[in-house]
Amino acid sequence: MNNNSINSARVQKAPESFLTPSGIQEVFAEGKKGRRDFIRSAFAAAAAGAAAPMALAQGNPVPTEGGDPHILNLPEHATSLGQGVAVEGYGKPSKFESNLQRRQSPGLTQTNQASVSFAPLQSLFGIVTPSGLHFERHHQGWWDIDPSKHRFMINGMVKQNMVFTMDEIMRLPSVSRFHFIECGANTAVDWGNVAVPTVQYTHGMISCSEFTGVPLITLLELAGADLKNGKFVLAEGGDGSSMTRTIPMSLITSGEVLVAYGQNGEMLRPENGYPLRLIVPGVQGVSWVKYLRRIEVGDKPYAAKDEAIHYMDLQPGGLHRQYTNIQEVKSVVTTPSGGQVLLDKGFYNITGLAWSGKGKIQRVDVSVDGGRNWRQARLETPVLSKALTRFNLDWVWDGKPAIIQSRAQDETGHVQPTYQQLRGVRGTRSIYHNNAIQSWLVQENGEVKNVQVS
Repeated sequence: MNNNSINSARVQKAPESFLTPSGIQEVFAEGKKGRRDFIRSAFAAAAAGAAAPMALAQGNPVPTEGGDPHILNLPEHATSLGQGVAVEGYGKPSKFESNLQRRQSPGLTQTNQASVSFAPLQSLFGIVTPSGLHFERHHQGWWDIDPSKHRFMINGMVKQNMVFTMDEIMRLPSVSRFHFIECGANTAVDWGNVAVPTVQYTHGMISCSEFTGVPLITLLELAGADLKNGKFVLAEGGDGSSMTRTIPMSLITSGEVLVAYGQNGEMLRPENGYPLRLIVPGVQGVSWVKYLRRIEVGDKPYAAKDEAIHYMDLQPGGLHRQYTNIQEVKSVVTTPSGGQVLLDKGFYNITGLAWSGKGKIQRVDVSVDGGRNWRQARLETPVLSKALTRFNLDWVWDGKPAIIQSRAQDETGHVQPTYQQLRGVRGTRSIYHNNAIQSWLVQENGEVKNVQVS
């Protein structure tokens, strides 16, 4: 969509579109009614004209004068014996949810071994990503490694080189924490003004899980690591790419970095690093080394292959910014979002996700007129450090074009930038660490599309 089209849509969208034209604005201006009354009024205003079209659009029979047949006629599941315990012994989603899955981007170069899959953010609830829908990024394919044969080593600036088996690691005191993991290239295509259609493809290289493991500092202390002169560690993976990343010791001594074996209450999935991976909260996903086999303690950055030629930010002057690991404050509206359709005018819950590699989300504001006016969204609990935070906002769509955006602020005071602000510092040729505000255009026919607003 060109700039003229965007500007036209912005002109047509008035600030009062947060409310119906029938005077509900007084609900907020004067505070005479609560949120329940607002929602009730919104539904009542649209009920007469919206009920039948919505039922038709969903493929359901329209209620007749005699009543809704789905209520009047008892379904089979209410009159018959159901199924027993699953034979496989491992639960699976409903067959009616079979379309909910990770997907490869049609714009990526396809190989015999796909390297990226995107999480379906538009269909997820809360903040936890189911393990089977967690995004994937592989540099040399994934493996299902026999845990009885896997070994984890610590060497370098330590008093004693040590080798741990999985049994030995799992005998140590463990902790469980919720954290997001985001690929440094998440939202990369938008640098080039490529409007991929859905939030699964724009932001789907992020997930959030409960991870269980042993703090890395515990293992380093067992090996007698030189924590005064050892300023960095090198983390090495056990896959064919020998993924290696430099991690500052300051992150490790805080106790946040984990050597993890558990995810969402069970062992890691093979595609997520089974049986052992590194958890580096707030840092780009490439540093969360999978199939972790070795930690080396050193006194300076290692400039490994995966940080000397990849995952660096190309600056406007031609220089590269190296070791830009922290994922800055970011958010995205997941509903309504690209590829979705609003069935009729009336009440909708705008919802999305916010996160920051620097700590907790403090505030999220939402705009429906392309950033001219903002309202503060509700942050749903729990609000955790370096984890996804769910936000919601009540909205009544009046049927006119709207541009929906979200803007997050973290506890350090950092505010999510616009594309104009980000490109003013980073230029246009970067690939990684795009945390600019995402815009979704709601058209008059209800279709939602990906657009960029400067």
